[in-house]
Amino acid sequence: MNLGRLGVWYPTDRLDGPGLTALLRLVEESGYGTLWYPESRLYESLSLAGYLLSQTKTLSIGSSIANIYARDAYTARRGMLTLNQLYGGRFVLGLGVSHVPSVEGVRGHVYEKPIPAMRRYLDGIQKGEEGSETWPILVAALGPLMLKLSGTHARGAVPYNVTPEHTAEAAKALGPDKVLAVEQKVCLETDTARARMLGRKELHRYMALPNYRNNWLRLGFTEAELENGGNDRFIDAMVLHGDAATIKAGLRAHFAAGATHVCLQPVTEDGDVAHRDATIKALADT
Repeated sequence: MNLGRLGVWYPTDRLDGPGLTALLRLVEESGYGTLWYPESRLYESLSLAGYLLSQTKTLSIGSSIANIYARDAYTARRGMLTLNQLYGGRFVLGLGVSHVPSVEGVRGHVYEKPIPAMRRYLDGIQKGEEGSETWPILVAALGPLMLKLSGTHARGAVPYNVTPEHTAEAAKALGPDKVLAVEQKVCLETDTARARMLGRKELHRYMALPNYRNNWLRLGFTEAELENGGNDRFIDAMVLHGDAATIKAGLRAHFAAGATHVCLQPVTEDGDVAHRDATIKALADT
């Protein structure tokens, strides 16, 4: 599994085929190691991975995340193995338990306790398969128990919406020789008020989700700091902003804390491809 030092995380359901191809070309030519994409309502995760892989030559493609309620463990196993067989081992299967609205409201499944559900799923993927401990499987983990499971039952973790302080704790929980691929939102904008406005807009969808909220509280933020879209201290921690040098320093803080890979997510106005692309280019040599 070759993720490279830096990657890009992007909500691919915002793009059509030509838009995806243009983004892939930019990310690959800029020297990033991996493009990460979410499970969305527009594109089925493993089908999308096949398209993304077909449009690239050296770039690794990682699901961040594939919802364990969207396909059974056997299907996920065969999909992962198929993609890696056909595309030179460039696919990384990032798995997550998702959220109650996406599982019960959208899919009609019963949302189970996260740790047992993920443990059963990982056991199902690896069951009876020699060498499965080396497969490129990562887990979306925030809390200590899920991080520990990521270290014992997978190659590592892909935390989302976290800080360098969380990265340090995650590295300890995972143990040695594990992958810790951390997502970090970035806004290449020196106008602080505008950067915070864009950050609040981007984080809005996550503010009511219990797993993120509980993790932020564990990190030392208070309920008051999370109200009304988050106060300035919270937004500044979750969305690095400023000039390229300032943002690069923030990204390097994750590496200093123990990350093995950092994937940056550009935060811009909806549809502002020029700002997105400028961000990707400016931060490529962090």
